This record gives sequence, C-alpha cells and structure tokens, in this order.
Amino acid sequence: MASEVPVLPREPSSTWSDDPKDNLERVASGTKELPSPALVHDHKRQPAWKRLLTGDANGEYETHRGMGGRHIMMIAIGGTIGTGIFLSAGSAVSLAGPGSALLSYFVVGLFCYAVVISLGEMASYIPISGTFAGFATRFVSPALGFTLGWNYWLQCELLSAAIILQYWTPKLQPWAWSLIIIVPIFAMQLIHVRVYGESEYWFALIKVILIVLFIIVGLIYDWGGVIHHPGPGLANFHDGQAFIGGFAAFAQTFVWAFYSYGGVELVSLAAGETAKPHKTIPRAIKATFFRIVLFYILTMLTIGLCINHTDPTLLSSSDDSDVAASPITVVFQRAGFGAAVHVVNAVLLTAVLSATNSCFYASSRMLLALARQGHAPRVFGWVNRRGVPVPALLLSLGISFLTFLTTIWGEGVVFTWLLNLVGISALLVWGSIGIISIRFRLAWNAQGRSLTDLPYVQPLFPVLPVGTVILASLMFAANGWAAVKGGDFDPRNVVATYIGVVLYAILYAGYTIWQRFFLAPALRPETHFVPLFQVDLDTDAVWRKGEGVLVREREREEKERKIQEEGGRFGLAWWLRKVGKNVY
Repeated sequence: MASEVPVLPREPSSTWSDDPKDNLERVASGTKELPSPALVHDHKRQPAWKRLLTGDANGEYETHRGMGGRHIMMIAIGGTIGTGIFLSAGSAVSLAGPGSALLSYFVVGLFCYAVVISLGEMASYIPISGTFAGFATRFVSPALGFTLGWNYWLQCELLSAAIILQYWTPKLQPWAWSLIIIVPIFAMQLIHVRVYGESEYWFALIKVILIVLFIIVGLIYDWGGVIHHPGPGLANFHDGQAFIGGFAAFAQTFVWAFYSYGGVELVSLAAGETAKPHKTIPRAIKATFFRIVLFYILTMLTIGLCINHTDPTLLSSSDDSDVAASPITVVFQRAGFGAAVHVVNAVLLTAVLSATNSCFYASSRMLLALARQGHAPRVFGWVNRRGVPVPALLLSLGISFLTFLTTIWGEGVVFTWLLNLVGISALLVWGSIGIISIRFRLAWNAQGRSLTDLPYVQPLFPVLPVGTVILASLMFAANGWAAVKGGDFDPRNVVATYIGVVLYAILYAGYTIWQRFFLAPALRPETHFVPLFQVDLDTDAVWRKGEGVLVREREREEKERKIQEEGGRFGLAWWLRKVGKNVY
C-alpha cells in the first residue's frame, strides 16, 4: 500500500490570507487558483510513453471548478436516473405487489434523503473530490476512508457494467457496444469537466421530461381519461393484490430500489469541481427531495396503478432488457400512444449514456482522491492542464471493456450478481456516511465552532445521521433474512448478499493491520480513530473560521445593490433572470 503521507501539495485554494477581505474575494470568485508557473512541470520533457498514456498529466496540476449552478442542480434532480427506473422498477411490483414496491421505494427514499442532507452539510463547507472517503479519513479514521473509497470505486465500476449488460441487445456485437457507449463517454470526459456537466444537464433534462409526461399520461389513463381505454383505477390495490409474498418479498425489493436510487451522492463528489460550492451545493441537495417524490414515488405509484402485478411485461422488461416491455412503454401504449416504444427506446439509450457518464466521472474522481490521500498508486492522482485525471479515467476505460467478458456466463446471471453487489455496497456506503456526519458534528462542537460558519446546516440533527445508521442496519438484516428464508433457498443468493460485507471487512481489516504493523513508526498514528480535537476542519474549507457571517453579509449587500440598480426595469429579460435564479 502507498504511504500514509499525502504525496501531492495542498490545493492553492486551501491556503488562506491573513486579510479577511482577500479571503472574501477568493470565496466570491468560486474558482480554484492555478498553480504557480514555477510549479508546473514542463510536459515537453516527459517521455513519449508517459505523454501517450497520461495525456501530459502530472502531480502538480489541479482539477478545475468548471461546473455552474444549473449543472449541479440538474445532476441532483435527474443526473443519475438510469435504466433502473425505466426497466427494473416493474420487477419490484411483480415480486411483492404495488403496495410493497411503493413502500420499499418510499423507505429507501427516506434513507437516500437523510444521506444526501448529511453529506451536503459537509460537502458545502469542505468541497473536495472524493468527499465522503476524504471525510472518513479526516473525521473518523484513515482505515474507514480507505475502505469507503475503494468500496465506492468498485461500486461505480460494477454499476457501469450492470447498466451496459441490462441494455444488451443481440443485434449488436460487444465491440459495437464499446463504440456506441464507452468510447464516446470516455472522449467527452477527456475534454473538460464542464463538458461532463453540460452533457449531463441535457441528458438529465430529456429524462426529466419523459418521466413527467409518463406520470401525467399514466394518471390520466388510470382515471379513465383516455377515450376507448377504460382505466383500472384502484383495482390493482384491491383484493389483497397490494402486498404479496409477505415480508421476504418486500425485503427483496430493496435491491431494486437501491439500484434505481444509485448515484444520489454524485452531487457531493462534484463539489470539488463546482463554482461557488457554498451556494450551489445547498441548492442542489434541497432539490433531492423533489427528485425522490417526483421520479421515484410517483413513478412507482403510476406503474402500480396502471399495470397489474401478474402482467408478464413487468418481469420481461428486466430479464430480457426489452424496452417494448418497459412499464413506461406499456403505459404509453395502453393509453393510445403506439409509437411510444421508439421514444422510450431513444430516451433509454440517453439514460444509459448518462448513467455510464456519471459512473466514469464518479469512479475517476474517487480514484483521484484515493491517490492524493496516499491510498492508491500515486500516478492515479495525476491531472492534466485541463483538470482531467487522465490515468484514473484510463483505468475506468479498461475495466469497462472487461464487462463484455462476463457474457460467457450469460448476461442475466451476471446482471443479477452485479445488482446484489451494487445494492449491498450502496447500503454500506450510505450507512457509513451517517457515522461520518455524527463525527463531523462532534468535532465541530468539541473545537468550539459556531453553526453559523456552515454554509448549510442539516435540520433535526442528529435525527438524520442516526436514522441512516439504523435504517442501514435494518435493511441489511432484512436482505440477509430474505436471502435465507425468502422463496426457494439458494446458496448463491446468500453469497451475493454477504460478499459485499466480506469485501468491506477485508478492506478495513487489511488497512488497519498494515497501518499497525507495517507502516513506518514515524508515520504511524497514535490512535486508530482521529481525536476530535485533532480533526482537520480547515484544509480546503470555503472560508476560515468565523468568516461565514462576513461572506453571507457581503453577498446579501451585493444582491440588494443589484436589485436597486435594476429597480423599475421589469421587462422580459428581468423576469427571465428572476426565474433562472429561483430554478438554479
């Protein structure tokens, strides 16, 4: 394993001036400063093989704050909506009934909301790449940071594989899929982080429009508003059809819900490359509530109302990756929109591109953060002049190509295993975030800090992080019980459920043993857990201790000054800017 000591210099943005006015200017600019020209290595002197494989990247460049508020907002609302909601959501209804599926997505939605709010409080104050892995290292222990970072990196790679496999079609060969999905995404990631933000903005907007139309059309169809197409009303929730299969079936739907919700923490990962994170991140995490209600709760309700749990299309859409059998397509067709299959197919391909794009981004930034913490090979911490972590992206590209080798075991078998691994991995990461949030607040209070210094303060603390830990424990127990007691016993289901926990334990124990017995004594920490008074709350923070109130006061004054300057001018441009500010 690599050295515990960070191998790269601290970001220039984390070095504050003694003059508060200079610090206010830096916060207001919302951008990272470039390294001094004297620190930049001359890329022309690098060997040819290094220029070819790393794209002139080295350890002295930094990522850029190239994404704006509208990018982060749209990523929060719909950026990680993948194939799960388009294809797999129907499987939960078929397995446990519409009532159980709706309740499952609601419970996981509460879990998701608590995680995002807790994480957003920390990410808006310390916006770094790798967020929760870095926070775990600083606030809890390096062992937890190492474990979460590698666990999440693997989760992103597995999720990318699952997405591609689920959208597999026999009409195209594997090399064709690599050209259609992986290569273009990799090329866009190589350009600049703003390209990722802009592409995700439009990808997400397309998915948002389709989901909104689906809910409107589905509810109108269910209420009998379509001529010659009498709607089912509440028939699918009557006569014991809402809850079938008992608790075991209900617990098994958590896997599908986690797969659909996967990636909600992406907003925090993007905080390190966002302009004015102390303003944009709080806005984005608040939008998570609307995303949960609109794109998951209402979508599952609409599917359950319009399609009976015995309908064979609910399972075939997941098992066969048949877009014609997608619950969304089925509802559109039964409402009289026969050409919907082509529209949904086009949007689904957009969702695959978007989700793969997000996985590439998340995995590369997490690997970048691990390398810069000394938890991964140093080369993966290299960034080129455009702020792109080229070596980390190259590793993600290589692993993505390995996805196609898994087809020798059959796409359905591999997809089921990947689904379980991703679900348990997300469960472990989310539960750990609750522990990190509690430690952050304990350190904050122990060091005598005021909550007014936080750009965003989570409500009802410690209800949300404590609830996160409790829900994670209960859901894990429910999944394990369902694997043993639910339906026909299959040892492979038990292995698939617990293998993620085994990996988590191996990573944590392995790092702890290495740190205790193999790390140089001079670098060995005195205690396993970071003492509260030694927790670093200043490095990479958006402002120094006590300056939060000054920044907010200055921003308020600037806002009032702009209103006075624009006073009396209420034309179309003024109203468009007003709407834009409220939306973004």
